[in-house]
Amino acid sequence: MRRLLKQGDPLLSRRPDPNVAGGTPGWRELVAPYAKANGRRGALELLCTALPFLALVAGVFLGLVHRIWPALVLVLPASAFLVRLFIIQHDCGHGSYFNTRWANDLLGRIIGVFTFTPYAFWRRDHAMHHATSSNLSRRGVGDITTLTVREYLARSAPRRLLYRLYRHPLTLFVVGPLYQFLLLHRIPRGSPYRNREGWLSVVGTNAALATILAVTVLLLGWRTVVVGYLPIAMLAGSIGIWLFYVQHQFESTYWRHEPEWNFESAAFEGCSFYDLPGVLCWLTGHIGFHHIHHLAIKVPSYRLRAAYKAIPAFRQARRLGLRDSLWCWRLALWDEQRGKLVPFRDVRPRPAGK
Repeated sequence: MRRLLKQGDPLLSRRPDPNVAGGTPGWRELVAPYAKANGRRGALELLCTALPFLALVAGVFLGLVHRIWPALVLVLPASAFLVRLFIIQHDCGHGSYFNTRWANDLLGRIIGVFTFTPYAFWRRDHAMHHATSSNLSRRGVGDITTLTVREYLARSAPRRLLYRLYRHPLTLFVVGPLYQFLLLHRIPRGSPYRNREGWLSVVGTNAALATILAVTVLLLGWRTVVVGYLPIAMLAGSIGIWLFYVQHQFESTYWRHEPEWNFESAAFEGCSFYDLPGVLCWLTGHIGFHHIHHLAIKVPSYRLRAAYKAIPAFRQARRLGLRDSLWCWRLALWDEQRGKLVPFRDVRPRPAGK
């Protein structure tokens, strides 16, 4: 992450403060045994994810070719395994899945074709998300747009309406994934001279997708892509956006302006521990231990649970159960006075002239 930030950035000089909430003296030493990749474990996790995913996709495709429509029930489990593949890609982006950078980058780029995500381009934005998470002064890169109550009330009525539409669940979890993965990830942004790797990532991913699409259509027909793989990818995208949402957008989360913002507090208080049932926890790559991930990005997903069990301080995180998380969709604005996220119904625009 630091490699992607500019020299002199104040975030580079941040150091964990053991006196802040969730602080633990020597947490770097405590987490060090878990912040190491295990090549054999990584390969096993990959096989246990990629092989079922490919088998399920093949089942959907064969069902469509032979008009066996019940095969479409395989779309849901295929989407779940695609989410898990994305978590592996996510680990690769942090350089934590394998011991060597070339192995992480190679795997990340390959998976990126299946997730419709240009690996290097996404990796840069995601690094900025980690560097600025919960920082009110540095919003806008790799996060879900969140206004404060004061900012929302200061907007005109049309702009408030636009924000309401943006925060609507249909936009965030249905339209948003379609826009993000089908359109936004297909367009390189920024200067190609300053971000050459990112541009090559987008163009290369697009070329690979176009090749696979052409071959699939020629061999199996367009219906296989439109009715088969597209729903798998989009459902996986919706699940992924939901996971990202509830890991940061919960009532008692943490937001601060730059002078008061603290890296460790942002990890412990601004990230939830999404306590999912066993199977769902595995399928989501244990990313529910999100506070640990933000504190120590070098802990691979397959070691997050072990770190949580071994280090008592990690149990201080804001726990969200599956039932609790279902109410988070209503939250939309950060109330600086009350220090929590609130729904629109808790805020009333001031009458004109007051």
